[in-house]
Amino acid sequence: MKSNSREVLFGFIIFISFLLISVIFYAYQIFYTPNFQVGKKEVVFYIHRDTDFKEVLRSLKKDTIIHDPMSFAFVSRLLNYQDHVKPGRYLIKKNMNNLALVRTLRAGLQHPVKVTFNNIRIKQEFAKKIANYLDFKENELLQLLKDSSITLKYGFDTTNILSMFIPNTYEFYWTTSPEVFIKRMHQEYQKFWNKTRTSKAKSLGLSLQQVSVLASIVQAESNMSQEKPRIAGVYINRLQKRMKLEADPTLVFALGDFSLKRVLNRHKQIESPYNTYQNEGLPPGPINMPSIQSIDAVLNYEKHDYIFFCVKEDLSGSHNFAATYEEHQKNARLLHAALDLKGIR
Repeated sequence: MKSNSREVLFGFIIFISFLLISVIFYAYQIFYTPNFQVGKKEVVFYIHRDTDFKEVLRSLKKDTIIHDPMSFAFVSRLLNYQDHVKPGRYLIKKNMNNLALVRTLRAGLQHPVKVTFNNIRIKQEFAKKIANYLDFKENELLQLLKDSSITLKYGFDTTNILSMFIPNTYEFYWTTSPEVFIKRMHQEYQKFWNKTRTSKAKSLGLSLQQVSVLASIVQAESNMSQEKPRIAGVYINRLQKRMKLEADPTLVFALGDFSLKRVLNRHKQIESPYNTYQNEGLPPGPINMPSIQSIDAVLNYEKHDYIFFCVKEDLSGSHNFAATYEEHQKNARLLHAALDLKGIR
């Protein structure tokens, strides 16, 4: 009897051991076996606002990201993720396992998106550009940029608010709200306007916003980096002499026709605070979002005696500069003849 009892006990121990090993092996399998992008490259996975776990699972299946949906669902339930889905932009790595992904999703550990903007003219264009990167509609950002209480909070108004945004590449989480986006960009603005740049603006007798306004005009005048400080010098000379800026790009902005290739006398009659042929000083706001290069061109402008310039007659985009009106007239006649020859009206 004792021998039989021992055999039964031994058999039971063997069975329990085998069962325990099986459970441990299965647990290891469902937690640590590769289950996502198996044999594939890493992929970015988006979870939108108000998405539940069923939709997450459905999307993983639809995009053939997941290998074993059942094990993922089990681990998600075990780690309390199914009821705590967080929206975001997540990076799913090659051969990622259930435990790693569930922990990432549950903690909301998003993969940041690089947001790049430049060559922006108006607020609508800017809002549309940013909305292409982040999870909000362009109108949500546009309404904030048009809200005087919001712009005033950061020391701007709705006319010059675009000068707060310094064109560059920044990292954001995809779920960043329009309010948080603006707040972050103001922080970047403050970093950009360090003591050196602020001191240079002060020496010019211009506010930081005015520097940006002038930089926007310089930027609209030329894409040639080597000419920008010289063009900036022309406008600063005119400001110091209390001459009207007479900047053609400001008329183009006032007219709202950015396809206009040639500014004529009739265009100079438009009633607008941006008409620098009629109004003295700088316009009330930037005519585009000036680049860092354009801003620095103003702050480090070239000192000279030029107060006129116009595009060279070879239409290369570079300019002829003049210190006298007579010399400028000669340059202008050469340009007009070249435009007429090309049929540019």
